[in-house]
Amino acid sequence: MNPKISELLARIQHMEQEIELEMKRKRAELQADFEETRVRFEHEVLEQQRRFKTGLWSYVFSANLSTALTAPIIYAVFFPMVLLDVAVTLYQTICFPVYGIARVKRSDYFVFDRSHLAYLNLLEKFNCAYCSYGNGLMAYAREVVARTEQYWCPIKHARKIMAAHPYYTGFVDFGDAESYQSELEKLRTELAKLDTPHE
Repeated sequence: MNPKISELLARIQHMEQEIELEMKRKRAELQADFEETRVRFEHEVLEQQRRFKTGLWSYVFSANLSTALTAPIIYAVFFPMVLLDVAVTLYQTICFPVYGIARVKRSDYFVFDRSHLAYLNLLEKFNCAYCSYGNGLMAYAREVVARTEQYWCPIKHARKIMAAHPYYTGFVDFGDAESYQSELEKLRTELAKLDTPHE
């Protein structure tokens, strides 16, 4: 890889670590105990949050008509999402061991912590869980597909793509046949070394 690109990627990684540290500092200010999968707020913080809560019936009856009419369409997408979830999980469970690719830990991509927010009513919490599932599923599926791409076709595109996955920067340049032949096995071997534990 180009040394300048490697340097820039290292700087980006450093900035991401700084952002994570700043987010941890901000979470500490919330007077909450963040565990691996749970959040516990101090009693005073919960009481303060409850003062901003909109009652369930007020929330439902204050919704505009277009929101109410489109809600069934939004919720109907749940069924294709579950099918995608099952398909991606089966695919990686069956195929990744054959290819020697480390499996993606599904649970790392699904975060359901908004239910701890006392200022959300039951429907808002349900909607937040729905969005968390959808976004987690897309991130999980993207990781599975990204690893598959690195195994089968780790070649950059001729034109810029939007929001490339993290492996893409290590792919071989478009049109570089010699590097493709020499780098393919190395890129495949890297997939087996990913430190993602099995589910």
